[in-house]
Amino acid sequence: MSLKQYFEAMLPEIEKELQRQVARLNAANIRPFHDMLSYHMGWTGEGAGKEAAGKRIRPVSVLLTAAASGGDWVSALPAAAAVELIHNFSLVHDDVQDNSPKRRGRPTVWKKWGVPMAINVGDALFVIAFQALTDLSASYPAETALRAASILQNACLDLTRGQYLDMAYEGRCDLSLEDYWQMVGGKTSALLSACMEIGALLGGASAPQQEACRQFGYRLGLAFQVQDDVLGVWGDEAVTGKSAASDLAKGKNSLPVLYGLSKGGNFAERWKRGPIQADEIRETAQALEQEGGRKYAEEIAQRETDAALDCLKKAALRAPAADALLELANALLRRAQ
Repeated sequence: MSLKQYFEAMLPEIEKELQRQVARLNAANIRPFHDMLSYHMGWTGEGAGKEAAGKRIRPVSVLLTAAASGGDWVSALPAAAAVELIHNFSLVHDDVQDNSPKRRGRPTVWKKWGVPMAINVGDALFVIAFQALTDLSASYPAETALRAASILQNACLDLTRGQYLDMAYEGRCDLSLEDYWQMVGGKTSALLSACMEIGALLGGASAPQQEACRQFGYRLGLAFQVQDDVLGVWGDEAVTGKSAASDLAKGKNSLPVLYGLSKGGNFAERWKRGPIQADEIRETAQALEQEGGRKYAEEIAQRETDAALDCLKKAALRAPAADALLELANALLRRAQ
């Protein structure tokens, strides 16, 4: 089976499982609350559909890793739903913290229903995620379900660490490259590494294989984030769907920016004077590229990509799901520039 065929088989089952889990709140007296969760998940409201729901990369990663480890991916569906619910919990809260009015082209939950309600929606998604994991007990020993929960709990704690650092770093000009890795290791890599580790666990992989899968997900997350940083400054908006000007205009401490600051050149001098204005974006991006920021970040992205793929090879997983995992990694890391 190809990656496309796996997606076609898995996505409908993932959606059914997600809806089953969220239905825990589908009661007459709180139906508007349930509707808020359904809206955020992309199932209801204006613009509902695949674009509003997102790509579901994380739950598919769980199921592919379980299959590639020799297990039955259908039995792992509660865990797949759990990681997607955690991802969406973080998105709801991120939108509040970042004051973001839109998510996937639609008004965010807080924009439609207010900040207090949005916080409650995020909290509900978080709780339901761990309720979903308890359903693993129908197909797995209790200790396996408990281990899966422990992996996801640790990932959630890492998410909060990364989010704290992201917010704490705003407006600072004294950050090091090491500071960057501590932040993205939590924000981007934590959940993806948990997906791969949980999938390997549920698929019956050995302890060394589980560790190799965890490292694969972690390094894949780092590579993806660095590539995203490059696209956030020099990407084609028509291709990426995001404004390349936004990262510089927002003062985001991305990897190219931190590299540029470390060089102490014209870019660093301008950055330290305050926010980059719209009419300065092109010139500032050019200065950063001339001082090596783009080249450095692209080299680091390639380094992390190679490391991720090496970990996947070491895991020695089974075809055809292992081939689909490799295809998924390549699809994530070869987005158009």
